[in-house]
Amino acid sequence: MPINADYAGREYPPAGPFTVTREEIVAFADAVGATGAAHRDQSAAQALGYADVVAPTTFAVRLAQQCEAQLVGDPEAGIDFARVVHGEETFVHHRPIVAGDVLKGVLHVDRMREAGGNGMVSTRVELADDEGRPVTTVRSTIVVRGEG
Repeated sequence: MPINADYAGREYPPAGPFTVTREEIVAFADAVGATGAAHRDQSAAQALGYADVVAPTTFAVRLAQQCEAQLVGDPEAGIDFARVVHGEETFVHHRPIVAGDVLKGVLHVDRMREAGGNGMVSTRVELADDEGRPVTTVRSTIVVRGEG
């Protein structure tokens, strides 16, 4: 089943709220090898001007993927997750993510097209705090491998 190019331009309802915890930040920092003390120690983070431990820059992908699940899980979108290969991910941070943040994410389907027998899906997740202020924009492209 090919991807459904008609999904390009869709915007999904906000996902979340996602409450960011110290434990999640520490576990993510460990997983990606981020060794900075500000990712683990509240005092070290506060000495740098943060309210609490600060997430590594790629932490936002955890939340973005939960938002993207709305599209991937929609059978009409035509995305066979078993055939998905990660293409690209970029982050624009409007401010750092810190423990205690309560965030929501809005998924935008920027582009869906076929290329060389594969599906190309580009999304954008806008993460915002509980007052609606922008925190991080995550852009992602996945390739849905063709059958041939």
